[in-house]
Amino acid sequence: MRITFVMPAGRVSGGARVVAIYAGRLAARGHDVHVLWHRLAPRPWPQRLRARLKGHRRERKTESPYFDGLGVTQSVAARPGAIGDADVRDGDVVVATWWNTAFEVAALSPAKGAGVYFVQHHEVHGHLPVHLARGSYYLPLKKITIAGWLVETMAREYGDHDVALVPNAVDMDLFQASPRAKNATPTVGFMYSETAFKGIDVTTRAIALARERVPELRVMAFGKKAASPHLPLPEGTEYFRDPSQAKLREIYAACDGWLMGSRSEGFGLPLLEAMACRTPVISTRTGAAPDLIRDGAEGWVVDVDDAAAMAARLVELAALPPAKWAAMSEAAHARATSHGWDDATDRFEAALKRVAGTSLDRDGG
Repeated sequence: MRITFVMPAGRVSGGARVVAIYAGRLAARGHDVHVLWHRLAPRPWPQRLRARLKGHRRERKTESPYFDGLGVTQSVAARPGAIGDADVRDGDVVVATWWNTAFEVAALSPAKGAGVYFVQHHEVHGHLPVHLARGSYYLPLKKITIAGWLVETMAREYGDHDVALVPNAVDMDLFQASPRAKNATPTVGFMYSETAFKGIDVTTRAIALARERVPELRVMAFGKKAASPHLPLPEGTEYFRDPSQAKLREIYAACDGWLMGSRSEGFGLPLLEAMACRTPVISTRTGAAPDLIRDGAEGWVVDVDDAAAMAARLVELAALPPAKWAAMSEAAHARATSHGWDDATDRFEAALKRVAGTSLDRDGG
């Protein structure tokens, strides 16, 4: 198949990483894969001047480094603004990867390929034009999504009962750990982000509450940026800024439990990565957590914004006898590694073939 992924400019999120994984794996299977990027509009001169005065001289990148060396071709749209037929090659399938690209893909001529919408979140956040973002889910595009809650949302809110579910997987070459014993000093970790829906305030509050009963609790964390004084880390946190994949694996494997206090997630890759490293997870009821975690087996799921419940589970985890913790560690590993990216790519590829075949049948191809 000739497959085009339409990407917004400058996406370095976990969602872009997932698209890159599929693009590379589909290319390795012999498909002709192309990634088309939006072109960034030049910043207005007052913004450029302010950036220069602050010493920010680095140019904004259109593409994401996740796509480097994957064996796919890439191009950038000729001009900023909406992408149209002139930007997109003819093909079998064209995949929208973000809510605004869905409108563009839906407007392309049939020669560009059957339209697919890869939905990795329900993008109705306050910082977006919510009515437009919501409108993207009504477009006549075949949806592929990554978690059960998104399948349910598409059916309940948009009347779409024909959504392909392709859960994310974990790279077991990168995220793997040998069986280990519980730490002598209870140790937990989390991913730090200032983004409000990541719920770091919930996570840090839970840690503070748990330390009232487990004062020796050790805390580790990682994040892309330095921690903000407006959202401080718990006292004594061992913080790793922008760690390598190898270091990230070490961090996961050093913990007895991983915390995810998010208010909203499309999937939540860190919880799957932590589980692959044999680390039980305590998560709010977001993303793929309800699909992956059975209470008391791979970890626990608590209600969103319930720091007290998360703290209670954290205290329970710290008190587990070594044998019970080891059983939970093994269960987390087994669930996370029950299928890998090869299996996920099989499902993604099959969904693309179905929509491409339907389009060819409809057009008489």
